[in-house]
Amino acid sequence: MSTAILLIGESGCGKSTSFRNLNPEETFFINILDKPLPFRGYKKSYTKLSPDGLEGNYYESDDPDKIIRIIKLINSKRPEIKNLIIDDFGFTLTNTYMRRSREHGFTKFADIGRQVWEVINSIRSQRDDLNCVVTMHTEIDNSGRYKPKTIGKMTDQYNLIEGSFTYVLHALIVEQEYLFLTNNDGSHMAKTPMACFVEMYVPNDMNEVLTAINNYNNGN
Repeated sequence: MSTAILLIGESGCGKSTSFRNLNPEETFFINILDKPLPFRGYKKSYTKLSPDGLEGNYYESDDPDKIIRIIKLINSKRPEIKNLIIDDFGFTLTNTYMRRSREHGFTKFADIGRQVWEVINSIRSQRDDLNCVVTMHTEIDNSGRYKPKTIGKMTDQYNLIEGSFTYVLHALIVEQEYLFLTNNDGSHMAKTPMACFVEMYVPNDMNEVLTAINNYNNGN
């Protein structure tokens, strides 16, 4: 089973920027909106996937079926890839909804909920040495707490996205410093296993986070 990590936060809080120090030779990006990556030199480091899937480390799509296909390809044919990034997964939900917004009834919400379930299950079921990091924006629920932003009550009711991940980090700006919250503070959703991170906040650096998680999982 792969190590699945959910990274949530408002726009501009450093989610995508946190990937800046990952080794591009071991990292693959699935970019949902094909937005420029927010760090210097990304075009040289991340090149588009070749037709045979054996070269390149960048793929753009908001189609859940295509995303699942790429996840399986990376798992089976690209053993050098250790970090799979899906950025920003929430837009697969939003874009699907907008394409089907003229449809009446609840079928589209059921389909969106099913697609979320299928992608998350695909992420979780890959090889042990693969880190899968999923980013999403946040919204405030009826209790005033931050949670991953979704579409429709069915997605929340039957999926509980954050519950499918052992690691949930919340990107925040605290006193003008970009940080990750590692555990729930009462209003911002976050969670990590006991003693994985000593501090409530850690630097906004996914490379450091993955190193800490790997050490924790292997008892180092």
